[in-house]
Amino acid sequence: MKIISIINQKGGVGKTTLALNLATAFYLHGKNTIILDLDPQSSASEWFDSRENQFPPVRSIQPARLEKTIEQAREIDTDVIVLDTAPHTEATALAAARISDLVLVPCQPKIMDLRAMRRTADLLKLVKVPSFVVLNGVPHQGTVADEAAETIETDIGLAVAPVRLGYRIAFDRSLITGQTAQEFEPDGKAAAEIESLYMWACQHVNMTAQEGAGHDQQIFARA
Repeated sequence: MKIISIINQKGGVGKTTLALNLATAFYLHGKNTIILDLDPQSSASEWFDSRENQFPPVRSIQPARLEKTIEQAREIDTDVIVLDTAPHTEATALAAARISDLVLVPCQPKIMDLRAMRRTADLLKLVKVPSFVVLNGVPHQGTVADEAAETIETDIGLAVAPVRLGYRIAFDRSLITGQTAQEFEPDGKAAAEIESLYMWACQHVNMTAQEGAGHDQQIFARA
């Protein structure tokens, strides 16, 4: 079982959007996938409430229940857990990072996001887990993303994932109806970017990107 945490101490950077899209990509490739919503705002859980498909299931939990919930997920042969963490909660973010195989830090190429990232970078220095910034909301033209990536790597000291997520309407519209970009517009650019991120993530958690066995997740399914 692999655990991927989505972490950033700043709010409004696209953590939940990244968590939902990446987790659903694993699900669509046949991986038994669960999303654990650790954010009191429960945005991921609200997305699941509006979703017709009961997979991938979302469970909203208190940070104190994280270890026990992961044990339950392991018992039902879960392949992947995606942790959607809350901003401004260092203890929870640190606990999530420590049990993860991969940490992804969503960040928009904006000066306020870059300035705020140092807190997250300092936190991740306390754990020895592969961590990468995922630039999202990237403009279709210009060099702002390249400049942001250079700042993150040279000044902040975090690695940047080679896959970038553009500013795509599909990311926002799909969430309204409990979908993700790959479901809402399968042949669109947003879907292609998520697919590339999925393939890259599989490599970093040593998981085959080929189709999995299925979705036997009854204990975590919608009641």
